[in-house]
Amino acid sequence: MSPEPPHRRNSEPRGLDGSLEALSRKFGVQGAQGIGRLFSGWKEIVGESMAEHVKPVKMDKESLVVTVDHPAWATQVRRLGDTLLDRAAAYAEVERPERLDVRVQR
Repeated sequence: MSPEPPHRRNSEPRGLDGSLEALSRKFGVQGAQGIGRLFSGWKEIVGESMAEHVKPVKMDKESLVVTVDHPAWATQVRRLGDTLLDRAAAYAEVERPERLDVRVQR
């Protein structure tokens, strides 16, 4: 008899937190709860006016990726790079990413 397919091995229900943590690790993300805090608290991290123009896309131990709606915001965000990385990591309670990647999206 052949073993069960991988999707059938653990047919017991899992908690959402455990599933999100496993998925986060698979994609190199620091933790689902930390990433959730980053996205939900973005206005507190960067301020209300910046949050209208700058959006987080992804954060892992290597980088925080944000999109901006105008090149002028890209310049401002890059200028604040280390401060923004420090604040985001502290707020999300995760390890500070090594770099900030800014993408202009129109």
